[in-house]
Amino acid sequence: MQLEDYFEFEKFDSEHGEVERIRIKGHRVAIEMVVEEFKAGAQPKEILERFPTLTMEKVYAAITYYLHNQEAVEAYFERGKRIEDAYYQDYLRGGPYWLRDKALIGKAADDGTPHG
Repeated sequence: MQLEDYFEFEKFDSEHGEVERIRIKGHRVAIEMVVEEFKAGAQPKEILERFPTLTMEKVYAAITYYLHNQEAVEAYFERGKRIEDAYYQDYLRGGPYWLRDKALIGKAADDGTPHG
């Protein structure tokens, strides 16, 4: 088994650029969740307590993948933060209902309903 076999690598486009996600295979836990705990000084056993659906093997796989690919994983984190920040700026500009309003405008455009 290769180390990469422990993960699902996802990519999709968003209005702010390509979004990447590295998840632990079979779980909704992203690698950054485990790595953030590790970087904060948590021991693998403590990480497992925080994410009890994982196995110790998968916790160690996430840590090992990070340590083996630290520069690439840190760059992945930075790209994700840029996308997250762009969406946050949209929220700040559009107010608390910006996603709803955007969806309603898109729906109106799809069905020909005028919008204001």
